Amino acid sequence: MTAPQAELFSRRARPYTLLGALYAAQGLPFGFFTLALPVLLREAGWSLTSIAFLQVLALPWALKFLWAPLVDRHGSRRGWLLLLQGAACLLALVLAMLELQTASWLLFAVVFAFNFIAATQDVVTDGLAVRLLDARARGLANGLQVGAYRLGMILGGGLLLWVFARSNWSVMFLCMAALLSLTVLPVLRLREPLRGSGTELPTERWAPRQLLLAWWQRAMQPGMLTLAALIFAYRFGDQLVSSLINPFLLDRGLDKETIALMKGAVGSGASLLGAALGGWLAFKVRRRHALLLSGLAQAACFGLYIASAHGLGGTLLLWVATVSEGVIGTMASVALFTLMMDASDPQHAGTDYTLLASVVVLVGSLGGIAGGVLGDALGYGPTFVIGTVLAAVGCLVLVGWLDRHPTHARVAQAWA
Repeated sequence: MTAPQAELFSRRARPYTLLGALYAAQGLPFGFFTLALPVLLREAGWSLTSIAFLQVLALPWALKFLWAPLVDRHGSRRGWLLLLQGAACLLALVLAMLELQTASWLLFAVVFAFNFIAATQDVVTDGLAVRLLDARARGLANGLQVGAYRLGMILGGGLLLWVFARSNWSVMFLCMAALLSLTVLPVLRLREPLRGSGTELPTERWAPRQLLLAWWQRAMQPGMLTLAALIFAYRFGDQLVSSLINPFLLDRGLDKETIALMKGAVGSGASLLGAALGGWLAFKVRRRHALLLSGLAQAACFGLYIASAHGLGGTLLLWVATVSEGVIGTMASVALFTLMMDASDPQHAGTDYTLLASVVVLVGSLGGIAGGVLGDALGYGPTFVIGTVLAAVGCLVLVGWLDRHPTHARVAQAWA
């Protein structure tokens, strides 16, 4: 490769490196708090319902649309990212100095703070992705998004759980701070165009009072609420089942280190393959085909957990289920996130995508609560069946509706 070719390759790869680092930074603490912490709480004797109601700590992800217009319209994106990434590193360092207990209120407050930082960073990152990438690149970019996020979850839910099992809170949070600091490096090289310059779509300046209701104005755009309802239907059954898998593994007799390897490392590693396949699928085929194939295949994968809940297959079946769901479930996420990016207006990219992403978070929390309540009331087997049926029906509802009624011109163009 000649020097000019190397420079061209570096310039083209730079946005993907930046986005990959930022999404990994979100997945790292999220992986620990959603994959590792439920295992620790279950081991401490918490009920499934009590663990499920910790979903309230993810409230910033569901409410980030409230401050998305402020982030989308004021300040530089580089400035926002450096502030937020630095705050996450600092918070991890502070935690390394504290004596924490598994169920302490301080730990729960920290989980909430990390979620607020990561949710705000996500607004900035999603807005950058919509503006930096054209429609054809979005499938590949969403594969990168999900893959990098899952890589962060591998580190947070697998590696950090393993470190905690062999050391203590302080060492684990020091490792988290070190990993987060690495994700700041690509931000330092970010050279964004000025808002309203020729290289970026012009945007009007909104007064503070307008910003308070700007998210409502975007939500009332034609087709946005309909698409939000379809996203809810597509994800609810999936989230209901997924929320129970880690406690299910513990109740099936697996120890923490095995769960860390199975879900945090192998499962999330399989999801990296799923992200690559999902990005390729969204790049090669129509949005309709990508959503339909991956959505129904994901529902089929949940059948493996149903079989395991009825005593079939032993530990081997759980490994197969973990790998299968890691690959197929990630492909379904890539397809859905690509459609959400298609639906976002580049002039309001951070706000539009954040509104739809907040629906994804909301359905995750409600699905998790429903899974915990049903799991305690009915047991794992019947609850897995309910979630599987809802996942398949939700996929068919989304595809069937958009076949007949594309929500607006951007979605219609991508659907065709």
